[in-house]
Amino acid sequence: MLTDMPATPRFALPLLATAQAQKEITHNEALVLVDALLHAAVIAGPLAEPPPDAAEGQCWLVGAAPTGAWAGKTAAIAIRSAGGWRFAAAREGMSVVRLADGARLRFEGGAWVVPPVVTSPSAGVTIDSEARATIALLIALLASHGLLISG
Repeated sequence: MLTDMPATPRFALPLLATAQAQKEITHNEALVLVDALLHAAVIAGPLAEPPPDAAEGQCWLVGAAPTGAWAGKTAAIAIRSAGGWRFAAAREGMSVVRLADGARLRFEGGAWVVPPVVTSPSAGVTIDSEARATIALLIALLASHGLLISG
């Protein structure tokens, strides 16, 4: 990310400065970040180290103890761009879809929160097949919206 430039308050998108030379650099930097953060989807994560085969435009969640090129970028969204990594700091209440499993993660209390795993009922003395079918349908519906992971 460009330094010593005016930026937006929420996501620190770089702003053009009056009489700025090479405005395309600042403008392109902002577009890369908007492209990654608008309807944010990450391949996987949180991870400690960058994937060796990341493709241009892919995004990943950085874990709690990052190493290598991600060192010092805890909980950020890592964006593969122009042969390197760009980072967007996570903001409270932000959500992303993790493409590896379809889960919708939320950033709360300084960490990415994964939806709980819920399984269909399988025990009990009295078995009510209609109730179990309804519960299974609710679990599937919540999982399809990324609100939980069905087990």
